[in-house]
This record gives sequence, structure tokens and C-alpha cells, in this order.
Amino acid sequence: MNIYDVSKRAGVSIATVSRVLNGNPNVSEKTRTKVHTVMDELGYTPNVFARGLGLGTMKTIGIMCSDSSDPYLANAIYYLEQQLRGNGYDSILCCTGPSLENKKTYFELLLSKKVDAVILAGSKFVELIDKDNRYLMDAAKELPVMLVNGFLDAPGIYSTVCNDYEAMYHVARRLIESGRKHILYLYTSHSYSGLNKVEGYKKALADHNIPVRREYIHQCAKNLTDSRKLMEELADSGLVFDAVMTSDDSLAVGAVKFAYERNISVPEELAIVGYNNSLLSYCTNPEISSVDTKIRELCTTTVDTLMSVFAGGSVPTKTVIAADFIQKQTTNF
Repeated sequence: MNIYDVSKRAGVSIATVSRVLNGNPNVSEKTRTKVHTVMDELGYTPNVFARGLGLGTMKTIGIMCSDSSDPYLANAIYYLEQQLRGNGYDSILCCTGPSLENKKTYFELLLSKKVDAVILAGSKFVELIDKDNRYLMDAAKELPVMLVNGFLDAPGIYSTVCNDYEAMYHVARRLIESGRKHILYLYTSHSYSGLNKVEGYKKALADHNIPVRREYIHQCAKNLTDSRKLMEELADSGLVFDAVMTSDDSLAVGAVKFAYERNISVPEELAIVGYNNSLLSYCTNPEISSVDTKIRELCTTTVDTLMSVFAGGSVPTKTVIAADFIQKQTTNF
């Protein structure tokens, strides 16, 4: 039983339930009575420990990520927790998986723990359908909601994002200007970040009068085996490509393995570009040229912004950080 069940049964928002639990005076007596009645019916027990302390803060921040085994998100969690601890805050981590219902459930769990703010690590928490983001916007009326590399325009929500569009545009432009005309693009998701990446790739092609062709853009599971198999299938179907750009280093590792198995020279015959400049990009031979999304800076800036919000300062709702391209051995610009 959680706060979402209470809000659904009572016919009010999660934010309203939260206001009742916090004793907020801006709730009508009728609504307050209805919420308490539903809580009794459902046997819902709020976090009595936090309420019993009678403090304005628990000095605790909730962190949500979709997959803590992902190297990018694992690094994000590490930097966020480290920065929060340096500011005197503890953290509670919830790993949600991709399901929207799970995201809502874990978010409500964090609210019930009386956290002072929630940080959402990764762009997969911003849904493509606006109504699916309503639970975040409602909660942001009561406490700060911080997005790491995701953007949602609503009061109380603060975003720190990497300029993925510009990063991909820059890489595609350099590949084209170095003579590559058939650039394969592999991506993992339609997240906020994922959409910006593919749009950067498309714009670079359009600006150089190269048609954007559907057969050169493919979604792929986030692992090296699937990307290698996909490239094998595309090559066997007759598709010709002289470069491959990927939305994650794991896909680029699969591209290196594909080239090795087909005796394709890298980067002379096939240029390969990864994304995130993770440890994976250094573990292949040749090492993979990759976009550094500044994950440490993203997380540090997110926590710094949160501390400014707590201090009552005037802070931007969106902060954009530029990426770097780290050239290694799979490109020869």
C-alpha cells in the first residue's frame, strides 16, 4: 500500500495527499477528512519516524535510476551520492526498471519516506506522453525534483542536461567532412537524450545534402552482442556503410567486434564512434573514439543547484553542459 493508492481511492493528487500528511494548512477540511478516511480504509501508514521527529528536514535525498548495472548510471549514482554526502545529506536509492508503473510506485515510496528532494538519474524518466509526467509535476509543487540529463518544463523541476544534439551533430559533421557518406546510426531508446542525439545526426546529414534514409537508422538493445548481430544482418542484406555512430559505447564495442570478424580495417574502411566515453571505450583494440558527456559535471551541477534551491536562491530551471569528443583509434578525422 502506498501514497498512489491513497490518492487514487480519494480522487485527489499525490501532492494533495502529501500536503495532508505534512499538515499543510492549504487543504480544505473536507479533503483532509476524505484522505484520512481512505488511509484508514486501506491501512496506509505514513512514515511516522520522519513525522515524529518534528523536524523541517530529514537531510535525505531520494535518487531514482532505471538500471544501476548500466555503467553510465552507476557512475551517476556514485557522483550524486558523493556530492550529497559532502553537503551533509544521506540518500535513498531506488532502481525502477523501464516500467512507468514501477517508476510511479518507487517515486511514491520516496515521498512516503519524507525525503527533501528527488533526483532522477538518466533521461528515461521523462515520458513522451505528457500525461505520464503528471505525477512528477504534481510532486514538484511540494518538493524539488531534479533531472540529470532529462528535461521537463514545470515549476519545481530543475534539469541539468548534456547538449547531446550538438555533440552528435559535431561528430556526424566531422565524419562527413572526412569523406564518410554512408553513416549508420545505432541507438538504444527514444528517451529525451536519445531523441536529441538522433536529431543531431539527421541535421548534420541534411546540412551536407545527404538524404536521411530509414535503412541507416536502427534501434538496438543496449549490449554488444545485439549490435554486432544487427550489423552483420545489415551488411549481409547489402547495406553499404563506411561509418557507424552509436548512442552508447556498448553498441560501439559490438561494431568493433563486427569489423574484426569481417576483416574490415578500422578506421580506414569503417569509422566507429561511441557515446559516454565509458570504460568500455578503452577496453577494445583499437580503442573507441567516444563523446564524453561530462557525467561527473552533470551530477555535481545537479546537487549544487539543489543546494541553491534549499537556500532560497534564484537558480535556472535548466542548465546545459557541453560535451567533448575524445578521439582515440576508431576515427581518423
